[in-house]
Amino acid sequence: MARFVCVNCGNCYPNEGLPHHCPSCGGFFTLTDLVYDPKAKRGLPGMWAYRELMGVSENPVCYLGEGQTALVERKTDTLSFYAKLESLNPSGSFKDRNSAIVSSFLRARGVRSVVEDSSGNAGASLALYTAAFGIDSKIFVPTGTTGPKVRQIIDSGAQVVPVAGPRENAHQAALAELLKGKDVYASHAMLPFGMAAYATIAWEIFEQLGQLPDRVFCPIGHGSLFFGLLQGFKAISQYLGLSKRPGMIGVQPERCSPLASAWRGQPFVKSGLPSLAEGTMVADPVRGKEILAELKPGWDNLVAVAESEIWLTYSDLARMGIYVEPTSAMVYTALKNCPAAEGINVLVFSGNGLKFDDNKK
Repeated sequence: MARFVCVNCGNCYPNEGLPHHCPSCGGFFTLTDLVYDPKAKRGLPGMWAYRELMGVSENPVCYLGEGQTALVERKTDTLSFYAKLESLNPSGSFKDRNSAIVSSFLRARGVRSVVEDSSGNAGASLALYTAAFGIDSKIFVPTGTTGPKVRQIIDSGAQVVPVAGPRENAHQAALAELLKGKDVYASHAMLPFGMAAYATIAWEIFEQLGQLPDRVFCPIGHGSLFFGLLQGFKAISQYLGLSKRPGMIGVQPERCSPLASAWRGQPFVKSGLPSLAEGTMVADPVRGKEILAELKPGWDNLVAVAESEIWLTYSDLARMGIYVEPTSAMVYTALKNCPAAEGINVLVFSGNGLKFDDNKK
């Protein structure tokens, strides 16, 4: 079953506390030994049906409605795809799967107060879940963060701390808060647990379709969603005895595309410009090296999409009955630009359109 280990020294995640770095060597923790086995499912709601497979069988269930999101088929004159609507989770984003599993660790380990930094969705999700399970939270956000997301955080009772400057400044402010010694860092990017929760998206897609898709399109910020999905599909392929998993297509905005640049063998240069796809404006993805090490040339791909195309596909999707924020809409842009899109394509839509402030377009 799933384990969480240090990427450098291989040590297992500690049994106490909630460290975001390995106490032995300072490395990041990651997900390993993930197994898919439908016989291990239990009669629990949502993603918690996979509780044992996620490696959290001893943790309390923290369920607010996350998981088992809809898979909806859509067709145009030239394209067909399935939309995995992670935008329909309780706070309106895929981050709820991470917040649920992190909350289960917080409760199991008696943590009462956390800090987090976020461009919006992760903070809104964590604020909702920690409030629901009696944990205090303080969320550091860039000052330009979209209004609806900040309002979600405030309405959930969390303390919001706006931080001027680029996204990295909010991260550094959260780390500085930790030095006061009162909180733990419930980082959606640096803690490894969310990747096991995101693997359940792959398992749901497989079970909803009744087969593996040919391709999966997914946005990449820090990369936890993409890497968790990849590991989830890899586990299914191993269970079925297949040599191949679905092709994984990672999508970033041109204005911040470090992994797409690395994939093409090109240097990444920060544009300094904002993007409609604010949820993916991450210049140094935590899971970047792990993703690049897993991808197969000629089978997988990492692409960057133009800013002008993001707004167009956001509008196109709304007229198809899929109301998602621009960060999510990027995956449809990538599908339209895909030179060979035959077969079964699944697009993972990560955030609800109600979260988007259209004054920023």
